[in-house]
Amino acid sequence: MDEHIRIAGEGFDLITSRVVDATPQQVWNAFADPDRLARWWGPAGFRNSFRHFDLRAGGDWIFTMHGPDGTDYPNHSVFVELHTARRVVFDHVNAPHFRFTLTLDEEGGRTRVGWCQRFATAAERDRIAKFAAPANEQNLDRLQAELARTA
Repeated sequence: MDEHIRIAGEGFDLITSRVVDATPQQVWNAFADPDRLARWWGPAGFRNSFRHFDLRAGGDWIFTMHGPDGTDYPNHSVFVELHTARRVVFDHVNAPHFRFTLTLDEEGGRTRVGWCQRFATAAERDRIAKFAAPANEQNLDRLQAELARTA
């Protein structure tokens, strides 16, 4: 497994992190702008169609991820907590269910992007980790490309 990924026993977490060459505010801006987010969210080869993106506590994020094989993956999340340029928490309310926490920690002019997907059971986490762990790394690759594109 990649050095940036770890599976935690307590809380049934799948955790990914990476340091990117951008400030926390720059990373926040890439998340908070739905046009930019649609360009980089998801694994390699995927594209997104956003139907609704209401970035506030209680707001819905409804979109479809379109896989490279033509399969559509509907997604519905509800934002729980937002701290500009620091933290985003949302609940992924359709299957698979999980709480997602994005953290942005400044490290010498760069940002450690932390992702934590918390599942209800270890079995669910382990089932999802088989594809989510590498997909999360690809997602962060796409974030880095988006940050470089707009630098």
